[in-house]
Amino acid sequence: MGNPFVHVELSTGDVDAAKAFYKALLSWELSDREMAPGFTYTLVDVGEGTGGGMMKTPAEGAPAAWTPYVLVDDVVATTAKAKELGAQVCVDVTPVADMGTMAMIKDPTGAMIGFWQPKGK
Repeated sequence: MGNPFVHVELSTGDVDAAKAFYKALLSWELSDREMAPGFTYTLVDVGEGTGGGMMKTPAEGAPAAWTPYVLVDDVVATTAKAKELGAQVCVDVTPVADMGTMAMIKDPTGAMIGFWQPKGK
């Protein structure tokens, strides 16, 4: 597969409850990282396989949801192509700390997916 899933992210109104649930249910290793003042991101280490993260839902009242991210060679070009093909850009190309660049789109069927380009790629 040319663009594998590389990260899965939970956006929820109650990160602490989600952390307690998934740690008890699946024994995931969870670690918090302050990404910006007032913004903590919880990294999810699943051991083998694709890991992910958890964060507080940025939009008040938005439902909790898991979003997969796929690896891309060029997040700018991929986001532009998705838009040309009828996608709605929900989060435009955004640098993520010292790790890489991401974007999120809603495909023409209404499903969310993220794009991830690691730094230096």
